[in-house]
Amino acid sequence: MKDISGGVCAPKGFWAGGIRCGIKASARKPDLALIYSEQPCTAAAMYTGNRVKAASLIVSMEHLAGGTCRAVIANSGNANACTGEAGFAAARRMAELASDALSCRAGGPLRPEDTAVASTGVIGVPLPLRPIEQGIGALAASLRNDAAGHEAALEAIMTTDTRKKQGAVEFEIAGKPVRIGGMVKGSGMIHPNLATMLCFVTTDADICRPLLDSALRRAVKHSFNRVTIDGDTSTNDMILVMANGLAGNPSIQTEGADYAVFAAALESLCVGLARETARDGEGASKLVTVKVHGADDDADAELLAKTVASSNLVKAACFGADANWGRVLCAMGYSGADFDAEAVDVSFGGRAGHITVCRNGAFLSFSEEDAKRILSQDEIEIDIELNRERPGGPGPGKAEVWGCDLTYDYVKINGDYRT
Repeated sequence: MKDISGGVCAPKGFWAGGIRCGIKASARKPDLALIYSEQPCTAAAMYTGNRVKAASLIVSMEHLAGGTCRAVIANSGNANACTGEAGFAAARRMAELASDALSCRAGGPLRPEDTAVASTGVIGVPLPLRPIEQGIGALAASLRNDAAGHEAALEAIMTTDTRKKQGAVEFEIAGKPVRIGGMVKGSGMIHPNLATMLCFVTTDADICRPLLDSALRRAVKHSFNRVTIDGDTSTNDMILVMANGLAGNPSIQTEGADYAVFAAALESLCVGLARETARDGEGASKLVTVKVHGADDDADAELLAKTVASSNLVKAACFGADANWGRVLCAMGYSGADFDAEAVDVSFGGRAGHITVCRNGAFLSFSEEDAKRILSQDEIEIDIELNRERPGGPGPGKAEVWGCDLTYDYVKINGDYRT
């Protein structure tokens, strides 16, 4: 497997584009994106765990229920959430507009149900349709099957993002080169189930819907559901994978070696996107990785790591480069996971070195200067060893979770986000 360029346009048969249509009048950035496949796609998706769901999300759930998709239209600047029946009408209209605009390119009429819809931005504000209606022709004309098309679509879905979070990989299945490409937006309102984001993934692999869905769920479990920024789960979270089969590989219909290769590649791409999402947390200055080893099982290890990464006190200490390891144990203690507090070791690490700051759940003499130098880097690791002894050896459970520090800028960004 190797990294390649092109994002969602790296796999064969995918086109993307983006324009500024004026959904958010004060913005000067692109705000309307489109991704299109030359061939009908097998599709799988996952959605926010929030009970309050955006109209665009519910419409996409309806359209994708049959497991097929041809295109996705997405806007930034407005979440189209908590907008009543008008919001559902607007989301359905977006799908109609995209399908009509793509019919000539597709060589025949597309149904609105062939198009997924996504929105991101302010909650509780009606989505203006006129800018989308006026811009849909230009949006369809902007489609390109290269990196420039991918970049335009990615820019159009970004809100408070400061980094372009993207990737693509190439690998082989039965001697055929297969590609997977992806883009993700998301900086705030990020917490597992899913992480708050819009994520679109394309692949030219030929794979049946049940196995595509299985691979997606495995990938999300080990990537986006292990990202936390601020403890908030949004109304609009969505990850969509579209597979058009143009790679020409033997169709993946069983969980054999070909499926394992595909699933591993999808997970690797999603982990990379998840890490970049954490790095780009609103106001963040540091990527914080929390690793837990020696738990009874992976579930306990993941629960501990998520709780530590989510702690505002731990996040604030990371911002201040303060080796306040007591906050780590405190967060572990209210996680609900089973562990022996008097057996825990905690270390801080990164490019500047590695230092143990707690052993057996108690004070350990260490250099505050060395710890501060390590914690002042833009990437920090918090390593937690539970030393959980069981018959036959230490506990096998382990997990890795990604978060960020909590800075003054987070409050500045969110204090007047709407006004």
